Amino acid sequence: KVPAVVRRVEGDPDHDFEVIAGTRRHWSISWLRANSYPDMQFVAQVVVLDDEAAFRLADLENRARKDVSDLERARNYAQALFDHYGNHMSRMADRLKLSKGWLSKMLKVASLPDAVLAAFASPADVQLKPAYPLAQALDDRAAAPAILREARAIAKVQEDRRSTGASALGAAEVIARLLAAPKQAEQPSPARVYEGALGRPARTVQSANRQGVTLRLHAGSGLDTKRLLEIVHDALMYLEEEGRGLQR
Repeated sequence: KVPAVVRRVEGDPDHDFEVIAGTRRHWSISWLRANSYPDMQFVAQVVVLDDEAAFRLADLENRARKDVSDLERARNYAQALFDHYGNHMSRMADRLKLSKGWLSKMLKVASLPDAVLAAFASPADVQLKPAYPLAQALDDRAAAPAILREARAIAKVQEDRRSTGASALGAAEVIARLLAAPKQAEQPSPARVYEGALGRPARTVQSANRQGVTLRLHAGSGLDTKRLLEIVHDALMYLEEEGRGLQR
């Protein structure tokens, strides 16, 4: 078995070494030691590496790991670009032996704001290929507000589904709804539907014009009175942001 790779840590009273490659093995050995196998040993090779070299070695290990998501790798690259490569993407791509185009896409996905990520059931659902067009769409100043509003609405749907044990919205549906949000926002007075915890309609914006706003609350949505009042408030705030609210 190839030993793990560690390097010495200076100035840390709690740790003598940092694991560069072999973090899964270290976690497993630590767990076994704490659970009836105190004699288990973690075999490691001590090396001298600067921070950039340590990152390159850790990145090689992460490429082979299935439990590291595209988003996690993307954010690691974004931080490393700043920490080790002076924000020079070409230099980083050369050092890591990566395609500049692929690295550029990863860095773009890393820029997805937390408000958008909250719309997904899990950050692990954010994969490079489908998430890249979404990251690009957020660069459009005209489209971004509608995408962010839709992301907040979807995040609340996901929260309601988790609270009732219902299945979460899949990543493909989330991305499709976010990308469609700018076009829907352009439509005059669309009948916007908020989905309840059971996958049924909970609230629909039927009209929003100079005469007022008409909302419909649907029976059997699975939401209690408190949550229904919250989504009524959300609808009014959403329309206000679009300039179609009651305060005109």
